[in-house]
Amino acid sequence: MIPASIPSPPASWASFSIGVFTFRSYALCILAGIIVAVLLTSRRLTKRGAQPGVVVDFAIVAIPLALIGARAWHVLTHLGDYFGPAHPLTDIATYGNAIAIWNGGNAIFGAIVGGAVGAWIASRWTGVRFLSFADAVAPGLLLAQAIGRIGNWFNTELYGMPTTLPWGLQVPSSNPSFPAGLAPGTLFHPTFLYELVWDVAGAVVLLLVERRTALRWGRALGLYLIWYGLGRSVFESIRIDPTTVVLGLRVNVWVAFLAVLIGIAIIVVSRRRHPGVEASVYRPGREWVPDAPVVSRYTAADFEDDPHADQAEAPATSGAPRRR
Repeated sequence: MIPASIPSPPASWASFSIGVFTFRSYALCILAGIIVAVLLTSRRLTKRGAQPGVVVDFAIVAIPLALIGARAWHVLTHLGDYFGPAHPLTDIATYGNAIAIWNGGNAIFGAIVGGAVGAWIASRWTGVRFLSFADAVAPGLLLAQAIGRIGNWFNTELYGMPTTLPWGLQVPSSNPSFPAGLAPGTLFHPTFLYELVWDVAGAVVLLLVERRTALRWGRALGLYLIWYGLGRSVFESIRIDPTTVVLGLRVNVWVAFLAVLIGIAIIVVSRRRHPGVEASVYRPGREWVPDAPVVSRYTAADFEDDPHADQAEAPATSGAPRRR
């Protein structure tokens, strides 16, 4: 039987404690999404000839920068929540909330930008082509975003306009984001759920398209940007949480349009510049060869013992000379 509406979880579900440690459900969803993306990307890169485990080198750089970018983007598009007349300079706790990523409030577009910078740095470090990594991570990135959206449900956030649809989200009138003037019991569009479904569908589409045509040289990245940008432009338009508005549209709607244009440009340029098959995920001269011998500038002679070394370094004996 289909429920009449989607309930919001009790506030106690937002976090739980084990001993002295407190775990945020939102943060655990983000972590679960990261793990899924890393495992899937590692498998895809390895199948294309990359060194097993090289994805870890990308993860230790890209993930921290993605988290920083996600939080920074959110804060910049919600400045009134953290800065301004309502938040005096003497209120240190309020300004500390600007970096409290575990309380929710992370922008995926910021994560994409920060993660891309980290991936580019890691590509220079490992020798793996940036576009090769981007193509490999695209499906996993969509799955990570989908899993992360479950955290929005735990936090009862990122819902849309009122609706009478049977899958409307129940939001307690005590919720800080509950719109003033609306009657308790009003249902709202579960925009986080819409995006979750859209992202999972996008990951499936990417994987199916790859079976028919090789999405290389950034084409999977381009398709990812087009798919996510189209969906986000719709879901963002019906959200009611406060944010920066530019020319009558929420700023992230404009960014979603930009993502679609960038995705199209990547695919068009890729087809013109790289019509052939990607020979290797590594840049020329940086290829990884399985079971290759280790090349050293030292020779065997450098490790042989010098028979005169002990005599040369032996200290003089102490004591008075003998008399005959």
